Amino acid sequence: MSEFRGHVPGTRAYRRLIAGLFFAGVATFAQLYSPQAVLPFVADEFGAAPATAALAVSASTLGLAAAVIPWSVVADRLGRVPAMAVGIIAATAFGLLAPFAPTLPLLLGARLLEGIALGAVPAIALAHLAEEVDAAATAAAAGSYIAGTTIGGLLGRIVAGPFGDVGAWRGGVFAVAVVCAASAALFLVLTPAARGFTPHRLRDMLASGRSPSLLARLGANLRDGRQLALYAQGFLLMGGFVAVYNFLGFSLSAPPYLLPLWLVSLLFLAYLAGTVTSPGAGALAGRFGRRPVLLGALGVMAGGTALTLVPTVATILIGLLVLTAGFFAAHAIASGWAPVIAGTAGRAQAASLYYLGYYGGSSLFGWSLGYAFDGLGWTGVARSVLVLIALATIAAAVGLPARSTA
Repeated sequence: MSEFRGHVPGTRAYRRLIAGLFFAGVATFAQLYSPQAVLPFVADEFGAAPATAALAVSASTLGLAAAVIPWSVVADRLGRVPAMAVGIIAATAFGLLAPFAPTLPLLLGARLLEGIALGAVPAIALAHLAEEVDAAATAAAAGSYIAGTTIGGLLGRIVAGPFGDVGAWRGGVFAVAVVCAASAALFLVLTPAARGFTPHRLRDMLASGRSPSLLARLGANLRDGRQLALYAQGFLLMGGFVAVYNFLGFSLSAPPYLLPLWLVSLLFLAYLAGTVTSPGAGALAGRFGRRPVLLGALGVMAGGTALTLVPTVATILIGLLVLTAGFFAAHAIASGWAPVIAGTAGRAQAASLYYLGYYGGSSLFGWSLGYAFDGLGWTGVARSVLVLIALATIAAAVGLPARSTA
């Protein structure tokens, strides 16, 4: 039997794999960010400041950040697809319970547990793609998975948001959890069994040699300057991106704009820009290389952020669209690159470390830039985000190879 070299585009197995992980992305990211569209209502109900209300998002991303490395270990032992299935099912259960929390601390606790369970998909999905897809198609496949995460993020916000204006934000968050349950079922049905990876518990029965320890796999990635530059992208860019969506709604619903919250929730339609640019960036990376496309995406994100500083609603909306397009293009390149650079032994850990930085940045800056908003308004948030993008650009320019076969 010939050695398995990965599914190629056009085959039924490739289409099922991409579709299955697309729905995994929807199931994960819809519920991860569903409270973001109703944060002003969460703040009103519990009498909390904007930065405190934003913890409803940061609690879940903090749990996810803490869980990605443990999930990578589970995936190495049990297999990629079974581990993702366990995580999605558990997260959906917590997601259905969270809206019934009677107090803010209980809501935050449920969201923390939900985030821990959700860590399974981002910790594993890209490593799974790197093992199951032909090497020439990995960048494009990663872009397709990231497109699924944008659809999930969009659904989570636009489904929950309109419920807030009728005083039922809890019903909105619950409705999102139902959508996620359906997406999780599609993931379980569509995703083919792994062919490019043997779980360590089985591999150890088939071979006398020992696989590298977890610390060795983590250490190999953390000593690689290229990986550190990629982890910096996730930490800095996601932190700025989440802060934009956390606090722009507060700004536009206040004077001088006074937009109704149902209309503000439609801001998340800008995620559709990321749905287009994620696979597009992967295709461009296959032609021109990952680093030039990444740097171009960072420039686009910075330009969009600068446009949000112009005090007209139309310009702010254009800026948000451009910012979102640039962010998801950059994320598609950086997240897909990390497991490819790692090679076979530490792929799951490379992806997990990327998402540790990614959600660590989301938790830190998605909360802390609320104080910039309290002190300086939207200007303070946007300028802070521009600083984060500048730091990410320096890290990419210095730490990533101009040309690479990986």
